[in-house]
Amino acid sequence: MRVLLVEDDELMRRSFTVALERYGYRVKAAADGLAGLELFRDGGRDGEDTGAVHGGEGDGFDLLILDVMLPGLDGIGLCRRVRETSLVPILMMSARGDGLDIVAGLEAGADDYVVKPVDTYVLVARIRSLLRRATYAPSAPGPGRAAGEEPAPSQGDLLVFGDLTLDTGGLEVFVSGTPVALTPTELKLLLEFAAHPGVVLERHTLLRNVWEYGWDGDSRVVDLCVQRLRRKLGRDRIETVRGFGYKLRR
Repeated sequence: MRVLLVEDDELMRRSFTVALERYGYRVKAAADGLAGLELFRDGGRDGEDTGAVHGGEGDGFDLLILDVMLPGLDGIGLCRRVRETSLVPILMMSARGDGLDIVAGLEAGADDYVVKPVDTYVLVARIRSLLRRATYAPSAPGPGRAAGEEPAPSQGDLLVFGDLTLDTGGLEVFVSGTPVALTPTELKLLLEFAAHPGVVLERHTLLRNVWEYGWDGDSRVVDLCVQRLRRKLGRDRIETVRGFGYKLRR
């Protein structure tokens, strides 16, 4: 797995690089946002064969780790620039605990965040969780289905909810027949809702099933990811049930 790390602190950059390489990741590192953007755009290729078929800008990387406070182009701006062309998983790092950077990063399109200082095992756990989302299969409603709940309308691998169609085999999403590009996290969240249509899913349930957090996860990642889904699918598609969570309208 190829990781692009953009971190301006030299000691921290070297420390993270060495730690991730010990876990088997191939790391390219940059010290500022503009250098990181350049590396991303050429896929980090410096004459080597990545061994993969790359379909576009930045496809040489499996994951981006971006610090928020960067010279030249900050991590929030870099995240936005990446999201213009790519759905690659993005993990933001913030040294501030007041939530401003966290919210800004998630709104810009990041999939998750960690607050520095961060232990290596926590960083690696978040990376593994992000990478697993690219090969996600939604949890089945199973015996936990609420009384009277009907299964999702389907046609083969298709789930249909009004003008929203999910191809669960091809992992594609369409609104009124037009394809919609979702990040791996957005797709996993939508598929989790689609596996339980009309059922209210609490935030801690979504944190556990989508982000693989325990009970101490930050529910803001759920709220902001739902906001991004609403912008792409329509504001009325996912309903807020105040004090409880969210549900996908049938």
